[in-house]
Amino acid sequence: MNSVARHRRILVIDDEKLIRWTLRERLERAGYSVVEAEHGAAAFDAMRQEDFDLLLLDFKLPDTDGLEILKVAKERKPAPAVILMTAFASVQNAVEAMRLGAYDYVKKPFNLDELLLDVEKAIETVTLRAEVSRYQSLDRARFSVANLVGSSPKTQEIRRLVQRVGKSGARTILISGETGTGKGLVARAIHFESETANTPFLNITCTALPETLLESELFGHERGAFTDARSAKKGLLELADSGTVFLDEIGDLPLQLQGKLLRFLEDKTFRRLGGTRDISVDVRVVAATNKELKAAVKQGAFRADLYYRLNVIPIPIPPLVQRREDIPDLVHHFVSLYAEEFKKPIRGFDAEATRALAGYGWPGNIRELKNTIERAILLADGDTLTIDDLPIEIREAGAGGGTAARPATFLLPKEGCDLDDVHRDLLMQSLERARHNKTAAGRLLGLNRDQVRYWMRKYKIADKQPGEA
Repeated sequence: MNSVARHRRILVIDDEKLIRWTLRERLERAGYSVVEAEHGAAAFDAMRQEDFDLLLLDFKLPDTDGLEILKVAKERKPAPAVILMTAFASVQNAVEAMRLGAYDYVKKPFNLDELLLDVEKAIETVTLRAEVSRYQSLDRARFSVANLVGSSPKTQEIRRLVQRVGKSGARTILISGETGTGKGLVARAIHFESETANTPFLNITCTALPETLLESELFGHERGAFTDARSAKKGLLELADSGTVFLDEIGDLPLQLQGKLLRFLEDKTFRRLGGTRDISVDVRVVAATNKELKAAVKQGAFRADLYYRLNVIPIPIPPLVQRREDIPDLVHHFVSLYAEEFKKPIRGFDAEATRALAGYGWPGNIRELKNTIERAILLADGDTLTIDDLPIEIREAGAGGGTAARPATFLLPKEGCDLDDVHRDLLMQSLERARHNKTAAGRLLGLNRDQVRYWMRKYKIADKQPGEA
């Protein structure tokens, strides 16, 4: 039996009994399961009762023509492949049949061996399409907005924004946030919330390759463009036509490529490396950075015009320390994920370990939390995870000994105090502890870098470089 034929259902629709019998006998001998229909009404009834992988369809039937059945068949999910058969072949009919989605169009009398080969190829096409559709469905489920886990107001707002942006058709989006906050997941959620979810999603990290190779990966190259360019190659922008390109760590893109990317964003055309022909594509560009691009613009490390072109729709992702309400949801999500993956009957963390997880500062954000839980489940013996299953820095946070633990309650002095003095003192302490790294200092106070700079200006605190005494 042909392996392609196993479990495949074919509907033969023809008003001539001898043709139906001949096709059925030959197809069943090849391993297919066959149902017959002598007219359109019987064909429609058969399709209502079950799904078919292929229709062998006569063009002329007593009560309808094959094109009407073809239209109905192509509306089904999943849609079968259709091979039209006719003794009255015409170019017009063939063109119309192919336009409506027919796999092929054969003229009677046909060669059975050739028809069986055509059937096998059509079934292979259906199988491949079904497999692609299955993977696309898995990707949609895996990367949908529902996978942006968390119940905090900030995470809920991100989910709402991602849904609006995904359906808006916006062509340039800039995601910013610390390493490990989930920028890549947000980028994929934008893609899979869009009407073009079944189109390509391609990503590249701008620090992963040297400049020449990065340009080739993005824009492609022509044969002979450089020493090893033995043939022409399409770049990610060309391969992702109609889909999404995710440029991670855009803040590290070399200045020369920044100019070329800006030109592409402006007119949607580019040239391959070594090329002379303009190539036009329609892609959505989602960029992400863990850097302060405004500061990079001031320093001359990032083009101002590219920054403003990318920043049409900004999506800032706050660090985990600023949305602690998400920690229980994320812990539950990752415990369920890894318990299933590693086939372990883990129910969760005990109370002491839960307090430690909630009190820790998570400088590595969600990625650090995810890796911590993966490690704990891999090494755990029982069905409940304890404080001993956590790294020492998190255990110390739970015991109150870690610098990132939940802050102690402040007591108001009997004589009262000046709130500005308290603010200034706390800001000074955080800057000293973070060695004047404003992002790290802000994390200790639940502020972002721009807010730290604002309060420094307000309280006239001298700006020092990180690590400067």
